[in-house]
Amino acid sequence: MPGLQRLRADHAPALLAFERANRAFFAASVPDRGDDYFARFAARHEALLAEQATGTDHFHLLVAEDGEVLGRFNLTHVADGTADLGFRLAEKATGRGLATSAVHHLFTLCTTAYALTALRASAAVTNTASRAVLTRTGFVPTGEEVLLSGKRGLAYARELPTAEQP
Repeated sequence: MPGLQRLRADHAPALLAFERANRAFFAASVPDRGDDYFARFAARHEALLAEQATGTDHFHLLVAEDGEVLGRFNLTHVADGTADLGFRLAEKATGRGLATSAVHHLFTLCTTAYALTALRASAAVTNTASRAVLTRTGFVPTGEEVLLSGKRGLAYARELPTAEQP
């Protein structure tokens, strides 16, 4: 069963393979990262680890038993008990409930390891899969429309229980 792991330096080769293998699939629903992302992947990976070390961001990978990366689940802009959730799942891993399960696992980390009390997320109106994951995991639309690289999107929010609450 795939497991959620905090981003580490040794994840770089598998993460790059994940991004390359799913580039066209991702570009159908979210803006493409561009060639520069891949050309400078090693430096970008090191920068993410440095950001994570400061506590302003928490990056996670959904990793199969064989080490293959199946998804990314990121908490960014961490401040005052809140963070932004972003995620992407490999095409071959969709439709199996893995994203929903990973987001639920992330909620536990949010309350027990990161002291977060609320999350924000957004998804393009046309990205029905991500919007479904957000709804299934208890996010509610805020009514705010957002622009995501020029595409119309919706903002979502989710309150989290405190570590003491069930």
